[in-house]
Amino acid sequence: MKDKMLRKLGAEAAFTLIEVVIGIALLAIAVLGLAEMFTLSVLNNMRSDRITGASFLAQQRVDALRNLTVAELDYLTSNANIDLNNDGVPDISWDELIDINGDTSNDYRRITRVRNSTEFTMSAWEVDVYVFSQEQFDKERAQLISDPQRYRVRAMVSTIISR
Repeated sequence: MKDKMLRKLGAEAAFTLIEVVIGIALLAIAVLGLAEMFTLSVLNNMRSDRITGASFLAQQRVDALRNLTVAELDYLTSNANIDLNNDGVPDISWDELIDINGDTSNDYRRITRVRNSTEFTMSAWEVDVYVFSQEQFDKERAQLISDPQRYRVRAMVSTIISR
C-alpha cells in the first residue's frame, strides 16, 4: 500500500515528457522574440550611423562654403569646381563620391548646388547639399535633385549665405 502511494505521488510530482517539450517550446519562442528585437536594434543602429555620417558631410560642405569670400562664391556659381589651396585638386565640386571610412569603397554621394539668390538686395547665394547612399551612385544628378525623397536622400541641407 505504501509502495503504491509513493509511485502515485512520484508520478504526480515529476514532469512528464509533454510538459518538458511544451516548456522548451515556450522558451524557444521567447528567445526568438529577443533575437528578432536584437537584429532590429542592430539594423536601426546601422541606419542611424549612415544618417549621422551623411548629415556630417552635408554640414561640412555648408561650413566650407560659409568660409568663402564673395569672389570665390561668384566663381563657384560660374564654374563646376573650385581649388581653394591651388594644389590642382578641387576642394569643392558639384558632385562627388566620398569614402568616409578609408576602405577604398565609396560610401556616399554628395551633390552641392550653389546659386545666386535673386530674393535679396545684398550679395546672397542659395546653397543646397544632398547626400545619398551607394544605391544612388548610378542615377543622374538632375534626377536626384528633382525628387530627393524618392531616391531616399540621407541628408539634405538648404541655407542662404549672405555677405
